[in-house]
Amino acid sequence: MFVDTAKVFVQAGRGGDGAVSFRHEIYIDMGGPDGGAGGKGGDVIFVANENVNTLLDFRFKPELKAEPGSAGSKRDRHGKMGATKYVRVPLGTIVRRDGEIIADLTENGQEVVIAKGGDGGFGNAHFKSSVRQAPRIAEKGEVGDTFEAELELKLLADVGLVGFPNAGKSTFLSVVTNATPEIADYAFTTLTPNLGVADIDDGSLLIADIPGLIEGASEGKGLGDDFLRHVERTAVIMHLIDAYDSDVAKSYAIIRKELEAYSENLINRPEVIVLTKIEGLDEDIIKMQMDELSKVAGDTPVFAISSPAHIGLKEVLRELRRKVEAVRIADKEENRDVNEGMAIITLNKDQEALAWKIKKREENGATIYEVRGHKIEKFARRTDYDSHEGLNRLRDIMKKMGITHALHRAGADGASIIRVGLDDFPLVEQAE
Repeated sequence: MFVDTAKVFVQAGRGGDGAVSFRHEIYIDMGGPDGGAGGKGGDVIFVANENVNTLLDFRFKPELKAEPGSAGSKRDRHGKMGATKYVRVPLGTIVRRDGEIIADLTENGQEVVIAKGGDGGFGNAHFKSSVRQAPRIAEKGEVGDTFEAELELKLLADVGLVGFPNAGKSTFLSVVTNATPEIADYAFTTLTPNLGVADIDDGSLLIADIPGLIEGASEGKGLGDDFLRHVERTAVIMHLIDAYDSDVAKSYAIIRKELEAYSENLINRPEVIVLTKIEGLDEDIIKMQMDELSKVAGDTPVFAISSPAHIGLKEVLRELRRKVEAVRIADKEENRDVNEGMAIITLNKDQEALAWKIKKREENGATIYEVRGHKIEKFARRTDYDSHEGLNRLRDIMKKMGITHALHRAGADGASIIRVGLDDFPLVEQAE
């Protein structure tokens, strides 16, 4: 069963908690802190695999979870890292999070970290210093990325076959490639896209047979709307038109209109027009139909073929290969030109991590000072709020980062409620 969309719950592993522990050994009266750090949670990694061609498995396994890290322990033993969850997906898989693309897997073996495991918390051995001989601070493990991922598969093919139902697309694919699509003398035989590899001279072409389109397909009519996405990534579009069609020019125009309505990019894609099923037709009828197509084709080449009789197939495949190679070369040059000579000024990773901002909110008659920023939120997630030492450490970090000073300037006092991430606490420790 071919499935090209799916939703899946992704959860990276939580980091292990750090330990609070002190050495208890014979002849050592006051052992120092020896609590180890927690292990990092496992990542969820998607791996593009050319042997996978559907998202069907995700319909039956809607949850992808990596292992959590283990907690630290005494004698400065670090917790074990959680195992990474590797997930095989088809080439052409797009992964979205909250509607935004976070991964586009287009090459065999390509690996992308979809969800990062949480860092393990430091144990109290980490916080020992000359002025802090017996710290009772230990961090919590950080929560791993957790979200619902939207998966979409767009087939990566050199050539996309388009045309009305029963135009001969499946027959062409079965003859020139190793694919075995269902073939019958009725409309909508092809209900799912089929892929096949056609060998021509010293090269090959990956060809996708798209289910037959009808007028209005881009608006959801018929079967084509669900599969037009698979034409988007093909380098060249091959229009197949039945030689017995009463108005071949009109049929070509309708398909072009549907492609344009779905995506403006498709209308400018290189094309080849092919008149099919010419076996048994008189030469003058074939010429008449080709002349009608040539009137509306512009510079697009027009061919006449018979797939069962193997007439005209090599000529079409050679033209397709020539156009595909031209597209691939142009794509490489375009990517190079876009990147050359551009001076891009951005914050480096360290600067981005340290950046923060403050926003005042009114909730239930109280003023909340919300602090947002990658680094400070990371510290907050790892803070044990039940430990006054742990919370005071977070306050110390805010001072060093200049956040506390900015909060005072924004109107906060010692009793003001500060929110970092999901947690609230007073700016200054309050006396009980």
